[in-house]
Amino acid sequence: MAHPTHHYHVFATEGGYCAIAWNDVGVTRFQLPTKSADSTERLMLRRLPDAERGDPTAEVAEAIAAVKRYFAGEETDFSAITLDLDGQDDFFKQIYAAARRIGWGHTTTYGALAKELGAGPEAARDVGQAMAKNPVALIIPCHRVLAAGGKIGGFSAPGGSVSKARMLVLEGVHVGSQEPVQQSLGF
Repeated sequence: MAHPTHHYHVFATEGGYCAIAWNDVGVTRFQLPTKSADSTERLMLRRLPDAERGDPTAEVAEAIAAVKRYFAGEETDFSAITLDLDGQDDFFKQIYAAARRIGWGHTTTYGALAKELGAGPEAARDVGQAMAKNPVALIIPCHRVLAAGGKIGGFSAPGGSVSKARMLVLEGVHVGSQEPVQQSLGF
């Protein structure tokens, strides 16, 4: 069975260069920002070697505009963006659907998400794996899913957990720091 053609587009945001890929069904991949358009494009093509550069459809253009607003610090909701998660296992699809319901400025934990899906605490590891393999980071807001005790947990994007923390700070969420909030952020 031939796979539908993937198109991708690299674009600049206040957070760096992002890339988005899509097919006839919906958005299939999202690349969180790196410092250069070239490295972002390389990361995208490593995951989708047959993708072709393309002009965004109206819906993809809307997703790009939302991502730009997000990295400009504006409250953004990605839940209306159509995704194509074909090839993901069913439990991962359920995890992703649950993660998409976590709104701006809110967080949950791997364990709480597993429990919400009616799975036992042992499924927290599956939730963690699903987040690590999330093909559309940000649009499925894996950065809002934390380890037990509100610890930042892993993050497989460029910059790792520092990027995850930076994205949460954009949303007004400060994690892992029990220090007084009055501290200067050093911007």
